Amino acid sequence: CAGEENWVDSRTIYVGHHEPPPGAEAYIPQRFPDNRIVSSKYTFWNFIPKNLFEQFRRIANFYFLIIFLVQLIIDTPTSPVTSGLPLLFVITVTAIKQGYEDWLRHKADNAINQCPVHFIQHGKLVRKQSRKLRVGDIVMVKEDEKFPCDLIFLSSSRGDGTCFVTTTSLDGESSHKTYYAVQDTRAFRNEQEIDALHATIECEQPQPDLYKFVGRINVYHDRNEPIARPLGSENLLLRGATLKNTEKIFGVAIYTGMETKMALNYQSKSQKRSAVEKSMNVFLVVYLCILVSKALINTVLKYAWQSEPIRDEPWYNQKTEPERKRNLFLQAFTDFLAFMVLFNYIIPVSMYVTVEMQKFLGSYFITWDEEMFDEDTGEGPLVNTSDLNEELGQIEYVFTDKTGTLTENNMEFVECCIEGHVYVPHVICNGQILHDCTGIDMIDSSPGGSGKEREELFFRALCLCHTVQVKDDDSVDGLKKNRLSRRSCIYISSSPDEVALVEGIQRLGYTYLRLKDNFMEILNRENNIEKFELLEVLSFDSVRRRMSVIVKSSTGDIFLFCKGADSSIFPRVKEGKIDQVRARVERNAVEGLRTLCVAYKKLTAEEYSNVQKLLQNAKMALQDRDKKLAEVYEKIERDFILLGATAVEDRLQEKAADTIESLQKAGIKVWVLTGDKMETAAATCYACKLFRRNTQILELTTKKIEEQSLLDVLFDLKKTVVIPNGNLTRDTFSG
Repeated sequence: CAGEENWVDSRTIYVGHHEPPPGAEAYIPQRFPDNRIVSSKYTFWNFIPKNLFEQFRRIANFYFLIIFLVQLIIDTPTSPVTSGLPLLFVITVTAIKQGYEDWLRHKADNAINQCPVHFIQHGKLVRKQSRKLRVGDIVMVKEDEKFPCDLIFLSSSRGDGTCFVTTTSLDGESSHKTYYAVQDTRAFRNEQEIDALHATIECEQPQPDLYKFVGRINVYHDRNEPIARPLGSENLLLRGATLKNTEKIFGVAIYTGMETKMALNYQSKSQKRSAVEKSMNVFLVVYLCILVSKALINTVLKYAWQSEPIRDEPWYNQKTEPERKRNLFLQAFTDFLAFMVLFNYIIPVSMYVTVEMQKFLGSYFITWDEEMFDEDTGEGPLVNTSDLNEELGQIEYVFTDKTGTLTENNMEFVECCIEGHVYVPHVICNGQILHDCTGIDMIDSSPGGSGKEREELFFRALCLCHTVQVKDDDSVDGLKKNRLSRRSCIYISSSPDEVALVEGIQRLGYTYLRLKDNFMEILNRENNIEKFELLEVLSFDSVRRRMSVIVKSSTGDIFLFCKGADSSIFPRVKEGKIDQVRARVERNAVEGLRTLCVAYKKLTAEEYSNVQKLLQNAKMALQDRDKKLAEVYEKIERDFILLGATAVEDRLQEKAADTIESLQKAGIKVWVLTGDKMETAAATCYACKLFRRNTQILELTTKKIEEQSLLDVLFDLKKTVVIPNGNLTRDTFSG
């Protein structure tokens, strides 16, 4: 069914081999670009024509060129040199500046394109330049190396077929993301095994979205029918990302050179124009209008003066015969141009020379600025283009992310609430910190029998419902060991929230040990190891705002554990102490804590079998895969039993409040963008001094995403803010 679906706009790639694998269908060869990256604007051959075209698109340069040509063509009162030399100087200086900046880009491109990459050829590792890499080549990447192109992840040195990646240079995220190898190839460990792989990959044509990828790999064993596996963004390693905490990985190139997602996200290389230059162009047009009107008035006055014959031909300036026979309109136009040349000094070419020189030299002053030198990295500022120097001081708006920008992105588990009972690790009692306490009840009496069962389910849910990886090592890049753990585990995840939750539950008696051979192991309070088979992961996404796992216990029970935002969990809960948990969640949100709710449901073997079929069909779809998966998730994630909620703190960065205060004093408007609950966002804004106690806060919120209700809220705000006493009607506003 879904596996047989044809894909109209796709590409087919043979992995490592340029001939079809045994049993593969006939294939029309496709041409793919090589792996060269080009960020430069000019080449040696097109520099002069292209640069002149760019420069004469500027109104000022074009104007001075016209004046210069007029002076060459007609008999004018001033020499063509007066316009030609300054124009030549401006054009030359700008061309040299832009040529030098483009030469630096060429230099950087060459360094990247000549970088050595390890290929696999005939079962052996070969070193080649990055630019020689082709689609279908199998590449080996070592720890701390950048991926040379977009790769499908085949296998890794880690036993579980995962690897850790940082994508700082792509999206600014410094946390470790986990990627997963293709199921049928993750056991391959050496070059010979990888080289023996016969497979084809069908995937979409290149597109710039970093987080979206849909494909399918067909693995051929002997002459049998191929095994088809779905490929998603979790299997795609992007160019520019860096491999971390993994010795080596093997991957097959699917997008190379200018087709990689990184290259497709490059901004266009058209010349940027600063606000100062744009305003100068406006003034230039105004002065040009004044100049034309002056030349026009003077031409009219000249012919009015010469209307009398005695003034037209005075004795000292007799006309020649050809001059007397000239067309009157042509003569008037020539006189008009002569007046234009005579008055052209109203637009100073020297100003443009000065501005170009100031920009060029100003870029060096930025480079030399000692206060912008970072001692940690040993690097100063780098000026890639000097066209926008003055823009740095003209900023009106600052848009800032909250997590990791205003806050430290260093999450700390504060408490959890299970059916109204609050558990706080390391509670202070009489001035003493109680380490590894099993939970202190701060609201009610301790839970009874059924409550104890729910409590254990809650802890198990948090130990199992995540994408955290475990590294049994002290030397983890950029991460520190949890000193308080009973076992030396270091947790790595793309989400710091997940690490904080797993570490917090560890302090409450349940330790997540590892994922081995698709079995998750946890250590309970009695120091017994419990094993759960990981059946399915329903990944987190920003639309659903939740994630789920389906696991099978050693007794054969199948559980679906789900954690997510309260707005996405509460509507899907059919039983549990909803009111008590909701009250606690809202209280924590007001204090600025990040909250999550946890729920579960039991599945019968028959229900799981249906779920598995639905998920498999959706995952194998090549078209609208995300939409189909979302529909399946919606069917599965319902009728939950609520277990409880968690609260995690993310502290503000040092001097974040002072920085925002200074920006506001400078007249810069600051916007904080966050996906938190309304109350959490407001608490953070007060803490970082974006809001003051006397700030009037306008809430544009609606529980249901409907146009009508949103319009009502906007209408109320308009009445409040814009027209407090106005007679605005709803009908006139809706337009």
